[in-house]
Amino acid sequence: MKFRNLQDNLRRILQERVERGELTGLRLAHLTGFRQAHISNFFNRKRSLSMEGLDKVLQVQHLSVLDLLDPAEINKRASIVLPSGDEFDSVLVVEGSVAAAQPLIQNQDVKEVLKFKKTFLKRLRPNLQSPGRNAWSRFVMVKVDARDGNAMYPRLLPGSTVLIDRHYNSLDPYRRSEPNMYAVRKNAACTVRYVEVADRALVLRPHNQDFPIDVIQMEQEQS
Repeated sequence: MKFRNLQDNLRRILQERVERGELTGLRLAHLTGFRQAHISNFFNRKRSLSMEGLDKVLQVQHLSVLDLLDPAEINKRASIVLPSGDEFDSVLVVEGSVAAAQPLIQNQDVKEVLKFKKTFLKRLRPNLQSPGRNAWSRFVMVKVDARDGNAMYPRLLPGSTVLIDRHYNSLDPYRRSEPNMYAVRKNAACTVRYVEVADRALVLRPHNQDFPIDVIQMEQEQS
């Protein structure tokens, strides 16, 4: 939201208080220490408030910046999934680029919400190698595109929806009988492959041998 929109919303709130008889321009000028002409010009959209002026008006009127935000804007950027009261938890379906890079998922990025039994999700073992990942929301889902689906065929199919545990970023095998599949950030998106480490590089291997191996160089601070 732009600073101008915040000022417009503040102007609307103050004018509503004036209409209810709770405030006057003279009273607001006295409380803030501004000249009455300054306040009048603000009400009449002839001038804006500085950041310091905005803070002063918020302070004397017992308001916060949150009071100036549009509810739709708050809802769009909310990142909290409400806990479920039944035996199911909600898992959000998002784009691969969001799953790979966003610690918390915002409402504007949610494509779909799917339900999983809490008992199933609790049985999945985390294995964190990066302490910072603990702050990431754990489970998300993405739809596999045609390239990843064909590269990992027959374990995956194009259009499959896969559950990603973002608290399992270890290369230790989850099951002895089969290699782990990983959603790996690549070119601001994510791709699903088997993963190995060679020197300072991630080697991304497809299941379908008709597809090439990809290599991603790791940055110095990554491990």
